[in-house]
This record gives sequence, structure tokens and C-alpha cells, in this order.
Amino acid sequence: MKTKTLAAALALTTALSVTACGGGEAKGTGDTITMMVRLFGTAPSPDGELQKAVEALIGKKLSITWVPDAGYNDKANVTLASNNLPDVMVVDEKSPSFVKTAEAGAFWDLTGKLDKYPNLKPLDPQTARNSMVNGKTYGIYRTRPLLRSAISIRKDWLAKVGLPAPQSVPDLYRIANAFTEQDPDGDGKKDTYGLIIPKWTGKYATASPYDVFETWFGAPNGWGLRDGRYVPGFDTPEFLAAERELKKWVGEGLVNPDFATLDTGHWMDPFVQGKGGIIIDVDVRATALYDRFREKNPKDADKVLMVGNLRRADGQKFSSPFTGYNNVLAVSKQRVRTEAQLDELLRVLDKLEGKEGSILLTNGIEGRNFKLEGGYSVPIGLDDPKVKVLQNDVDNAFIQLGTRYSVNGGYYPLKPADEAKRALIEQRKPMETEDLKTAVFNPALGVIAPTAVAQGPTLDKIIPDARVKYLSGEIDEAGLQAEIRRWYAGGGSKITQEINDFLK
Repeated sequence: MKTKTLAAALALTTALSVTACGGGEAKGTGDTITMMVRLFGTAPSPDGELQKAVEALIGKKLSITWVPDAGYNDKANVTLASNNLPDVMVVDEKSPSFVKTAEAGAFWDLTGKLDKYPNLKPLDPQTARNSMVNGKTYGIYRTRPLLRSAISIRKDWLAKVGLPAPQSVPDLYRIANAFTEQDPDGDGKKDTYGLIIPKWTGKYATASPYDVFETWFGAPNGWGLRDGRYVPGFDTPEFLAAERELKKWVGEGLVNPDFATLDTGHWMDPFVQGKGGIIIDVDVRATALYDRFREKNPKDADKVLMVGNLRRADGQKFSSPFTGYNNVLAVSKQRVRTEAQLDELLRVLDKLEGKEGSILLTNGIEGRNFKLEGGYSVPIGLDDPKVKVLQNDVDNAFIQLGTRYSVNGGYYPLKPADEAKRALIEQRKPMETEDLKTAVFNPALGVIAPTAVAQGPTLDKIIPDARVKYLSGEIDEAGLQAEIRRWYAGGGSKITQEINDFLK
């Protein structure tokens, strides 16, 4: 592994040297900044109204490669392996390909360099630690709420079965049972269930409903300290206790029968269609569900109750946090080669992430596609095709460059359609503040073990697959524990040792 890493490092260092020498005297980014950014819709035109406004603000031209989200990771891997890196690139800083490239010297180590830029410096110490790679900061993190986990429940069903909002896992079990057994939709048939879980394609400890449920039982969030040693959360009694409980729910029909195959894109369908009544996800899921109900009937949309993390049966509470960010903006060294050039670029990004820039990136142009009402953004002019293009450029593209205000409507939040939705939105912050008091953070989130880089793609599948097989009855508990041992034997033991060595 060390030989491969060294070879990769030498190859990348050589490539960088050739680039530097071949281009003559380093000139920095000049008048144009090149970028690679995720795209969620139609790509903006380089001559578009929004891009021109952003360029006028920062005094630089932008050459942006917009890559559809579905293929972004593949494109990023190809780009990282090439000799043609953009100046600024949205990256998953924990991906093996980026870690290898960054540690080989292709990207700037920004550790300690961001504090003098008021709009780039970390806002939260925990999030800053979470976004590090083995103690180094390789990018400007794109802020997200540090704790977003929440439960959405059919409020009308809850009233029908006569139960209060849950405070504990046993409370939620009673609700799931009632939603399954007591005909909450009133059609006289036993055709509903409680909890809706989709097929989860992510790795272990990626904020899936399973991960949140396990945290409620006291399992570590990814990694945790046990008897003086850091261990993966899935190798703890609390993890097994959570799986036993959830398996009971599955066996009693309290969970959607297609939980192993339900596409995440259709996660809300059973909730809105009246088949299931509980979703464990993020707080914004509640407002998304509300919007779906409102599309069907604006006068009968208030059907979503949102609650935070739950206590386990003994009354102890363990809340499931998030990383506090989603990807980072990394700066390559191909044209940005000196500290002076880096400072020039970071000053531009600092201006872009200030108030005026953040409004452009996350709301648009005031008076064109939105107006202000009481601190809220209200869409205007969307019957004009040109304004619709401008709004698309915000929603599907430029918002991805925002590092501080790209969630929940932008710098100016979108004005709620009515008071019921406003109440759901305004519930988020106090719920987050309360649950942060009992948040279980992952101490190893900023650690990238060499063996995980080399063997991660194979090892990452073992536990999620085994968990679903156990819950569906394909394997028993002995089989689940055998899969955990297989993870250790396949490289997990080395990963555990490397993480412990780093965290000592």
C-alpha cells in the first residue's frame, strides 16, 4: 500500500512540475477562474444573466464545467487522474481519489489559511474537524445544519389512532403498530404500515434511517471509544440491540415490505399515498412532504408532524448528527501556484461568499426573479421565459457554489406558502439546538485510513448488505456477526489499527 501511494504521489508531483515548468512564469488565474461544479438541471449559459452578474461582482470571468450530479463522482475521478485540474473544484474530500491527489500535492493545504477571510473561515469548530483529512483542511466546506435528523409522521393518522407525538423508541413502536393494525386511513382494510425505509445505497454511517435508529440505541456514530480503543459502531452490543428491534418491526409488518428495493426517489410516495406514516430522515423532508400534500389539496395539506431524535427505552437520549457540510471547494495548484496567487483567489471567493454574492448564488437578482417581503424571498416574474432561465440557473447550478447559505431557501429564505408550513420551518432551529445537547459525533470522521483508501470499495458494501439481509431474514444473527468478522478479516482490522494510531 505504501509503495502504491508513493508511486501515485511521485507521478502527480511530476505532472505538477511539468505543468509549472512548461507554462513559463506562473501567472495565477489571471482574468478567468476555472471551476468544476455539480449540476441538478439544465446547465447555465456562460452568457447568462446570472453568470454575468456574478462576474461583475467578483471582477473575474468564470469558466465553469457543469457536471450532472448523477455522473459527478465518475467525472471527478477522471479529472483528478488527469493533468487538467480546474482552479476550484467541488469535491468529496474523503473520496480515495481526492485524498491520493491532495496528499500528492495537487491541491492547496488550506489549514490555518482561511481565518483571515471573513466569509471563508470556518463557522463551527466541529464541522471544521469533520471536514478535515487526517488533520489537514483541503477545502472550504459547504455548510449544512450540523444536526438535521428528524421524524416525519402522518399527523392525521396520529389523531385517528389517538396517540401523542413520540418521545422514545417504544413510543414510536406503538405508533407504527397502530398505523399497521388500526386502519388509520379509515378504508376498512388492513393495508397500511408504519415505517417507510428506502433502499440505501450509501455506506455504513451515512445518516441512513438505519444509522439514526442505531444511534438512538447508543451505538457509536461510525466509530466510538470502547474500553480505551476505537471500534466501528457495528461491532457493539448497542448496534445488535437496534437490529433486533428493527427486525421485530419488519417481522410484524410495521415496515414497508419493499424496504430493500424502494428507490429513494420514491421515498415520499407511500407517505403521501396513504400507505405508510413514518419517515426517519432530515428535517427538510417534513416540508417536502407538506408541499406534496399541498399540491394535491391546498386546503387539506396540514398532515405532517415533525419530531426530533428519540430516547431509548431506559430514558437515555443519543441524537444522530450530520457532518455539518456537504463537499468542499478545493483549490488546485496547476495555475494557483504561489501563496500570493492563492491569496488573490481566496479574496475573490471571499467576496463571492459575502452577502451580495450569496444572494446572487442562492436567491438570484432582486427585482428580477425575487422580491423581499419581511425578510423572505418571494418569486416574481416566472411567467417570463428569461426569468425562468435565471431561476433555473440559481436553483440547479449556482447555488452549488454557495458555502454558507445554500440550504432552506438561500440567503433569504423562501416565504412559506402558509402558516402550517411556516411552523414546520420555524421548528427546525430549536429542535436542532435541543438535539445537539445529546449529539453523538464520529471521532474518526476526519481520519482517512490508508487501508480504507485501498480497499474501501470492497469493504464498504459488507455491513450495509449484511444489515439488509439480516432484517429481511436472509441471514440470522450468527450470519450477521460472521459478516462483521469478514469485514475485519478483509482489511477492517488494519483500518481499525490505523484509526487508533491516528487518534491516540
